[in-house]
Amino acid sequence: MTLSRALIPLLLLTTALGTQAMAQTQPIALGEIVVEADGTGSEAATVRTTAGSKLAVAVTKVPQSVSVVSRQQLDQYPGAKADEVLRYTSGVNPSTYGTDADTDWLYVRGFQADQTGVLLDDLPLYQTGFGTFLVDPFMLEQVEVLKGPASVLYGGANVGGVVNFVSKRPTGERLRYTEVGINNFGNAYFGFDVGDGLADGAAAYRLTGKISGGGYQTTNARDLRGVVQGSVKLSPTADTDVTLYASYQNIDLDHTSTGFLPYVGTVVDAPGGVRIPRNLNYGDPNADVYSRQQFMIGYEIEHDINDDWSVRQNARYAAVDLTEDYVYSNGFSNLNGTLLSRDRFAHRTQAGILSIDTQLEGNVETGPLEHNLLFGVDYKNYRINPKTNYAFAGATPLDIYNPVYGLAFPTLTLTGTPTSMNQLGFYAQDQISFNNWILTLNGRYDNANTTVESAVPVTRNDGVFTGRVGLGYEFDNGLTPYASYATSFTPSLNTDLAGNLLKSETGEQWEAGVKYEPTGFDGLITASVFNITRSNVAAPDPAAPGTYVFLSAGKVQMRGAELEAAANVGDFTLKGGLTYLEAKVLETAGSPFDPIAVGKSPVQIPTLTASLGVDYTIPGGTFEGLTIGGGVRFLGESWADNANTTKVPATTLFDASLRYERDDWGVALTASNLFDTSYVASCQNLTSCGYGAGRTVTLSVHKKW
Repeated sequence: MTLSRALIPLLLLTTALGTQAMAQTQPIALGEIVVEADGTGSEAATVRTTAGSKLAVAVTKVPQSVSVVSRQQLDQYPGAKADEVLRYTSGVNPSTYGTDADTDWLYVRGFQADQTGVLLDDLPLYQTGFGTFLVDPFMLEQVEVLKGPASVLYGGANVGGVVNFVSKRPTGERLRYTEVGINNFGNAYFGFDVGDGLADGAAAYRLTGKISGGGYQTTNARDLRGVVQGSVKLSPTADTDVTLYASYQNIDLDHTSTGFLPYVGTVVDAPGGVRIPRNLNYGDPNADVYSRQQFMIGYEIEHDINDDWSVRQNARYAAVDLTEDYVYSNGFSNLNGTLLSRDRFAHRTQAGILSIDTQLEGNVETGPLEHNLLFGVDYKNYRINPKTNYAFAGATPLDIYNPVYGLAFPTLTLTGTPTSMNQLGFYAQDQISFNNWILTLNGRYDNANTTVESAVPVTRNDGVFTGRVGLGYEFDNGLTPYASYATSFTPSLNTDLAGNLLKSETGEQWEAGVKYEPTGFDGLITASVFNITRSNVAAPDPAAPGTYVFLSAGKVQMRGAELEAAANVGDFTLKGGLTYLEAKVLETAGSPFDPIAVGKSPVQIPTLTASLGVDYTIPGGTFEGLTIGGGVRFLGESWADNANTTKVPATTLFDASLRYERDDWGVALTASNLFDTSYVASCQNLTSCGYGAGRTVTLSVHKKW
């Protein structure tokens, strides 16, 4: 009943969209999502993605739920982080720790995806611990979110889904674009995007860069960051394309986090009505270092053997070198709740990942059946060298109303043990078409070898089969119902108290849904229900920090439903999403630290999230080119403790924008959290909660040359 009530508003919305838009006599170009001709002669736009099949196919042909954020949509979030551009995407809960400038936090279908669920150009951007990679949205062409297991295509991956960032690449056309912007915290940026190609199409290039810096919501916080990305495409023959690319990113910042604060004092008042200021800088200049150097280099080769068969290889090496020294909050240290306990933490983390994916694609016919075949082998080598140290209770408490900075802190000596992982996978996919039926079959075998490079190395080998089967039927009116079953696995780099590597995670998902791409107007409406089971889930061991056990979540079930709609109706563009989740811990190891977790919900998972954005473009007259936009986001309540006794309340946020385009230039004024609502995004536990971002107003100007 709860799910039914939750779906009613968006069902009414999508029904209204369909009714009104069917009255239009001409189809409207849908600018809010990626559109291409589908080759069938249909006038309706077709949304395409590589996430879900590794082939550029229509979203309706993928037997799982997929969301696509186009470049046009990304342009509506000037200066935003990668997680922030997914605020209006169903099934995704971003920025779970609030304004954390050094990490993109992403949950997909209730499971954390920012470490084992991130792809860049269909190659894994695996992350663990503090060895994280950052992607700037200005460097991207689009963002794709595949919901549910993806191991059958990418090997080890988050069971809830993956986020595939698609980089800008040479188009062969002349491009000269510049953009400058500044927000209400004095954080400004300048970006450029240039490209061109030879007249005969034999070569093309693209160079994109961005530099930014300034203030943040946290008092006395500053950052300076720059990123540059270049690529060259060579076409020595009409059947062969070779793309070479590289990128470099450098970030220096004073810490800007509004997370890792106690529940009492953020979600609820501390004794005496005390509330921690949202802009409090709980760090200290004497222990405030954050430096990131990140680079990537790779290539993409594709060769058409004949009209039916092609071969391609994609390869990339990505590396990051991170240094951090900071003072973190650790709850209140006095009864009246004004002195904030703090710990000093430092690390030097170096991580690198080499990914190579070789594919053979072909089309064959066997009687009435048409087969779109994909065979591939991919290899991933990941190594992380983390050197960390903590000084629990080693920092002087901070008075939240009268903070004193410039104090002395204990000296930290960094130590650590490198860990490496090699993963080799063989996969096959057959998408079979028969009349209007689409049957998708996937199979994959992976061999994963993980080694903790201690004095006596600890190694674990896993050989795992994963698979997917999906069936859909494409009606002539654009309606495609489907059902699928998929499995997943993720190698674990975590160790227990004895130093042993934990078992790899496994998972499975049942999903059924419908995708509707109307023939009478440009739009895409998708709805799905799913049941996910995740096994061998590790949690930090409270008795031994830095080690893990199958503690509070040995097996977790996630059941839910999603509804998403995007459409153009006259001069209006609408995008709406709704997600309903029911999470439950099914099994634990019976740890005495968490004896009542079975049957409870894990923390940080809102039961209901919803969003609706509307843009109106004035069609002519004095204000031709002016677009007025508004949006509303609802973040439902979530649990703050494993015992499910304390909740983070729900909140509703509003966004607004004004954008004006004329000839080759444009100006935009955007505001997120328009009414500056103070709220907590989520709590990992009762001493680790994060304020959500306050009002952020950005003015930007762009020019095409």
